[in-house]
Amino acid sequence: MSKTIRLTAAQAMVKWLSVQMTEEGERFIEGIWGIFGHGNVAGLGEALQQAGESFPTWRGQNEQTMAHTAIAFAKGMKRTRAQAVTSSIGPGATNMLTAAALAHVNRLPVLFIPGDVFANRRPDPVLQQIENFEDGTLSANDMFRSVSRYFDRISRPEHLLTCLPRAMATMTDPASCGPVTLAFCQDVQAEAFDYPAEFFTPKVWRIRRPAPDPREIEDVVTLIKAAKTPVIVAGGGVIYAQAEDTLGAFAAAHNIPVVETQAGKSALAQSHPMNFGASGVDGSAAANKIAAEADLVIGVGTRFQDFTTGSWALFKQANRKLVSINVAAYDAEKHGALPVMGDAKTALEAIGAALGDHKAAPVDQSARQAWLDAVTAHCAPRQNTPTDYRPLDAEVIGAVQRATDDTAIAMCAAGTMPGALKLLWQPAQGGYHMEYGFSCMGYEIAGAMGLKLARPEREVICFVGDGSYMMANSELATAVMRRVPFTVVLTDNRGYGCINRLQTLVCGGQAFNNMYVDCNVETQPEIDYVAHAASMGAHAVKATDIADLESQIAAARGRDIPTAIVIETSAKEGPGFEGVGHWWDVAVPEVSTQEGVQASFESYLKDRQRQRLVN
Repeated sequence: MSKTIRLTAAQAMVKWLSVQMTEEGERFIEGIWGIFGHGNVAGLGEALQQAGESFPTWRGQNEQTMAHTAIAFAKGMKRTRAQAVTSSIGPGATNMLTAAALAHVNRLPVLFIPGDVFANRRPDPVLQQIENFEDGTLSANDMFRSVSRYFDRISRPEHLLTCLPRAMATMTDPASCGPVTLAFCQDVQAEAFDYPAEFFTPKVWRIRRPAPDPREIEDVVTLIKAAKTPVIVAGGGVIYAQAEDTLGAFAAAHNIPVVETQAGKSALAQSHPMNFGASGVDGSAAANKIAAEADLVIGVGTRFQDFTTGSWALFKQANRKLVSINVAAYDAEKHGALPVMGDAKTALEAIGAALGDHKAAPVDQSARQAWLDAVTAHCAPRQNTPTDYRPLDAEVIGAVQRATDDTAIAMCAAGTMPGALKLLWQPAQGGYHMEYGFSCMGYEIAGAMGLKLARPEREVICFVGDGSYMMANSELATAVMRRVPFTVVLTDNRGYGCINRLQTLVCGGQAFNNMYVDCNVETQPEIDYVAHAASMGAHAVKATDIADLESQIAAARGRDIPTAIVIETSAKEGPGFEGVGHWWDVAVPEVSTQEGVQASFESYLKDRQRQRLVN
């Protein structure tokens, strides 16, 4: 008779997770963020308390933001490690839905363990229970189904024997990687079961590198050899596959320029001679020119989001071909692309070997240098400004760039700053972290903490607007308590400046409900962000100008707690300048009494004709 161990289901889950290892000998699930309530405090909470440092627990301030921290950690670790998050039932669980959606869109591993209703149904309806009148099996946690790569409900203790291995297999598979939700019925958490002892044998999980089909390699090689103006679109899959150096060597060896997505930026350092910068809506003049003229577009680890493709109007060549190298069939087959299903590093190595010494035609490096010179000029501090001058986001980025070195990672998520950073930040390899798949306001502060936990040797600079800061800032207190240092650059333009410009300049509407001055309020707010950040324990200061911002960035480097630097900025101008960027498909009202909207709609119809919806 095989040996068994009698444990509660919660104790068994924690024990099993604590012995799931990476090849480097570390726990794949590093630990768990938890806010306890009646749905998880007695069962899972007791198990975690007993586990101690064998599976550490960290307390967050909000279920959504502590999940954002876990997601940023996984992104910072290039998906080689992850963290778990637990909540009570009801609002604690539904607070995590936004984070689950963010992880799903970005293909990032995180383990959600929300408490659930009683499996035995004896006390129904319990506090916070959602009752579905037509389906007695549903709970609030069923909302996670659409935003999870794997979902399971643990309504028997022995369910762990199958659901936990499935969860780990999902999070460590490069093709299916994403969030896992294990809804844990609260009575089952506390039930005991005789688990087989071998279930808790430590296991090493390897992240595989699926090799592409040789026939697909042959097809791509044929296309590359026939192409006159090929271009590579580098996505986040390059970084997750740890193929950065492979991509750089491939591009240089075969003379193929590289343009970047938000997720793929910093796979190549900006100094790499084949890196032509950001692509698409928030793209550089050099990158978009090459993309528009390309007769072969080779996506590597990208899902071809609309910002990258200019809503599929960027790649203008009539006979251009599209290739997509991706571990996921769903992404590889998009828009009729020739798919190369496989790991980015493995695929590039195979294609490079088959190409031999083939080189595409020489690339115009002068366009790239002209672009970089223009960025330097645009990000320089303005001279002879009036006393009430508020700097542009570009000047803020320039100040941070000058005050940091190659160890810096710029990170952000929503508003004007993601487009500005993609366009203007010039990182070393690995010096960029952007959540732009979901573009979730409120990710920034929590994400900065998760990123710093993943990359303690790097300087983390968190760019956040006043709108995002107001949405979610409480994990700043957690970072203070845990002594996780990073620098917050809080740009205050008194509202949602990015969407205000979209509303007025792009769509022709009137300023409405975005800037505080255009809102239906009796009193204009005067929010003291310095005092607010300081009240949570951060070192907080207000930069008087761009020069002072540079000094404050340097001063923050020696602290062991977060530093918040507030600077007032202009909401009138966007991140770009003449000759950059690209059209973006944002629907404009077909009928309106406003002349500005009417004019924008006419322009919209003309731009939409450039879209190419199939390859």
